Amino acid sequence: MKEIMETLAEQRWDDHRYYHHSRINQSLHLVSAICFIISYVMLFFDPAVAALLAWGVSMTTRQSGHFFFEPHDYDHINEASHQHKEEIKIGYNLRRKVVLMSAWALIPLVIWLFPALGGLLEPATGFRSYLHNVGIAWLVLGAGGLIFRSVHLFFLYNVKTGIVWAIKILTDPFHDAMIYRTAPLHLLRGELIDPMLHAQHRRP
Repeated sequence: MKEIMETLAEQRWDDHRYYHHSRINQSLHLVSAICFIISYVMLFFDPAVAALLAWGVSMTTRQSGHFFFEPHDYDHINEASHQHKEEIKIGYNLRRKVVLMSAWALIPLVIWLFPALGGLLEPATGFRSYLHNVGIAWLVLGAGGLIFRSVHLFFLYNVKTGIVWAIKILTDPFHDAMIYRTAPLHLLRGELIDPMLHAQHRRP
């Protein structure tokens, strides 16, 4: 358990210091984290609505922060190029995220054209049931993406790395809400980029 917690801390630290320099990105992660936590609660009452919130709000805010606001130039703090960071990314780098988000965007269209989805879904009888089916499909996509990458990491690294990454992803909303809770205040003060003073002196 100690080894798992140490690996989890290392993955979280690398994720923060490499990929969350923008205060806008951090603030969007805070919004995303809060919505994800709400969606976790909603899973017990309405899984489809939980998935609609998680993908429709949490994932779009989170990924827009990475795509549009996070610097993609040379990282002088960590002495690493954007290309190098993309190559060593444990989870979904930007290229993989494009594939994942493309699948997310296509699902509503596919369900609209094929309401039964080959017998996997009860055909919608109205817009509300259509949204329900989209939510269920997005829920499957999220679970599938998590499982697929975790198993992939089993072969790329080892079983521990894959399991720890899955734990990290599932608990990221709580961790992000804690470490990025002050990001909007820094943003209101005009600080667009986190100086990452803590990252300049700390190494995993």
